[in-house]
This record gives sequence, C-alpha cells and structure tokens, in this order.
Amino acid sequence: MPIYEFYCWSCNTVFSFFSRVVDTEKIPDCPGCRRPLKRQMSIFAKVSRGKDEPAGDDMPPIDETKMEKAMAMLAGEAEKINEDDPRQAAQLMRKLTDATGLSLGSGMEEALSRLEKGEDPDRIEAEMGDLLEGEDPFLVGGKGTRGTRKPKPRVDDTLYDL
Repeated sequence: MPIYEFYCWSCNTVFSFFSRVVDTEKIPDCPGCRRPLKRQMSIFAKVSRGKDEPAGDDMPPIDETKMEKAMAMLAGEAEKINEDDPRQAAQLMRKLTDATGLSLGSGMEEALSRLEKGEDPDRIEAEMGDLLEGEDPFLVGGKGTRGTRKPKPRVDDTLYDL
C-alpha cells in the first residue's frame, strides 16, 4: 500500500498521503490552506540525512506527465526488489532517471556506480555521506538547481488518507 508525497507551494510543506491502492491520478487539497497540492517525487532512499533534517526539497522542474508514467511503471518493479541486493536498487534508480529524463549529480552518480558493482551501501554512506548531503541529487538538462530557492519545505509528520 503506497504512501504518496505532495507539496504545497503556499504553505511550503510536504504532506504524506496513504492510499489503499496504487493511485497516480488523485491529487488531494492541502490540509492547511485547501489549495490543490503538487505531487512530489519521493526519493526511495537517501544515502544519509541528519536526524533533524527534513525529508524533501523543492525538486527541479520536471514533466509531470512523464513522471507519473515513470512512477506507475516503476511501482510494480519496486515491490519485487530484493532490498539485500544493492545492484537491484541501482537498476531501479537507473530506470527512474531514464524514464524521467533526470540526471544524477556527480556524487549520486558515483554512489550509484558503486552500488551497481555490489558494494555495501553502508560503506558507501560512510565514505560519501558528507559529499552527498551537500549536493542536489537530481539535475535537469545537465544543470544544477542552485540559485534562488525557497527555504527547505517543512515536512508534516501526519499521514493523511488519500
């Protein structure tokens, strides 16, 4: 049963919604301001994050239709993944970037290459954690998203029904 993340530009907040079925079409309203939310791509796993750092960041602009198709295609594959095999996780990330047109930052690219070789994810995190925390994980058109940004969004810990 999936949990979807949605972002409210007005509130600058990420909300999580639980769905009893895979539903890539439904877009709920913000629990705070009641405006329609924007579906946010969830990062399945981040190599490292401080305990007080919020999950989620404003993502680079993406083709929403392309992203929805990619997420629907990958949803079934993600359920079959063996979490003990880093190569399978790396293959899933490659499929995601191929399907969406996103590129990986240099640190994420290196970490993914190491996963593809079967290296231990904990070792990669220990060696590269600081580098990965300071980098945007996804790039659009080969350019980073540095520059003027909103502050990191607040993450609402409530799990709402979709």
